[in-house]
Amino acid sequence: MADQLYLNLWFPSFTEAEMLPRLLSVIKQFPFSESLPGVGDLAIHPISFNEPEILEEQFDFRADPEQAILQAGEFVHSDYAYELHAAWDIWTPKKEGDLDETWVVSPQPVKFFAYGTDFDEGIYREDGHVQIDFGLDTPFLYEEGEFTPVVATRIKSNVQKLVNFVHAIEKNCGITGRVLWSESDENLAQKLIAKLQKVQ
Repeated sequence: MADQLYLNLWFPSFTEAEMLPRLLSVIKQFPFSESLPGVGDLAIHPISFNEPEILEEQFDFRADPEQAILQAGEFVHSDYAYELHAAWDIWTPKKEGDLDETWVVSPQPVKFFAYGTDFDEGIYREDGHVQIDFGLDTPFLYEEGEFTPVVATRIKSNVQKLVNFVHAIEKNCGITGRVLWSESDENLAQKLIAKLQKVQ
């Protein structure tokens, strides 16, 4: 069964003045989709996710990251969370009716969150100052279907894109910690390594 895939990031500090610049530094490493080349939308959550959003702005995937962050900059508080949506091009399995499943490159949604240190009773301690939600882990693990050589090649391409993104963050964003994880209790890194060894 597929699970959500996340990357949690921690920084040496995450003051109000640092929140949005640090989020921007992460988003600037992201390989945006060719057909959806910008930020899709922005939402700002006060206090916790149970409260109504104080801002929701649609950009139709045309805003550059600086533009979206500039808009968020009018609402900077340590008990706010900032949510940005983007998309990247990865291989995904598609099945239409009774036809055989095929893998196609298509834009897939990715959500970025920055959590102020006072937001939702300090959820950043567990979820990171910045958290990235990649959606379901199917394009990276594909545990439900037949693992053919073609599927293996597609998964290897996706995993390489994910690894490159994580490495770019490590190199350029000054993080002090990161955890790549999925909602299942199994060790995601071991599952990815196992998949890649099958691909070799």
